[in-house]
Amino acid sequence: MPTLFIPHGGGPCFFMDWTMGPANTWDRMRAWLESLAASLPEKPKALLVISGHWETDLPTVQSSAAPPLLFDYSGFPKHTYELTWPAPGAPAIANRVRELLQNAGIESKADDKRGFDHGVFVPLKVAFPDATVPTLQLSLQAKLDPEQHLAIGRALAPLRAEGVLIVGSGMSYHNMRGFMTGRGRADSEQFDTWLAAAVEQTPVERDAALAQWSTAPAAQACHPREEHLLPLMVAAGAGGTDRGKRIFRDEPMGVVVSAVQFG
Repeated sequence: MPTLFIPHGGGPCFFMDWTMGPANTWDRMRAWLESLAASLPEKPKALLVISGHWETDLPTVQSSAAPPLLFDYSGFPKHTYELTWPAPGAPAIANRVRELLQNAGIESKADDKRGFDHGVFVPLKVAFPDATVPTLQLSLQAKLDPEQHLAIGRALAPLRAEGVLIVGSGMSYHNMRGFMTGRGRADSEQFDTWLAAAVEQTPVERDAALAQWSTAPAAQACHPREEHLLPLMVAAGAGGTDRGKRIFRDEPMGVVVSAVQFG
């Protein structure tokens, strides 16, 4: 399997009439997500998702056999709180994740209660609408250290050969003021250009660049807080020796966002 960093849009944007801008704001992203499963070499055995919406002190993996949905957004139409995506959990893969982390000297824990947040079920309801692929989520670390997340990705790389698709779900631009004012275009263009070049470098150069992402052009203007970028670090670390490439680019709400694939 490759590893992916995907944009997950704004709240439940793919399942409502969008009123914060043109009605077709999220159409290109939705169409791309709809094509994602067909682009894979085979149907995944499981989906391991790292979302920008779950942070813990230790790497924490969902271990429930049937995670519920966590509607962790507010102010959207009533029907968006009634969405369903009944993908089964993957307790055996959760155990494997913890084993791989332990082998790398990374302490972890399990959570059998937490549901899928919208960084998981919103894009995957589009990409895998039949909800048949077992899915589990791994948390970000509250310190938001890019090197730590790269190391977590490296530890999890063997999952790729075991048929598990590792998906970092976030946004390559995530400054709400820039989205709402339309002033983020130039910043997002600069950072996205840097990011596309950074992931295409050799693994050593790539990881060094990503570890220092905050020094990139317009980086902190694009990510005042980096939780939506760090899922990329896990995907990159798990990418191993595979160089990355930008596989999708869009301009919703006047800013540039992109998706990246390794392998």
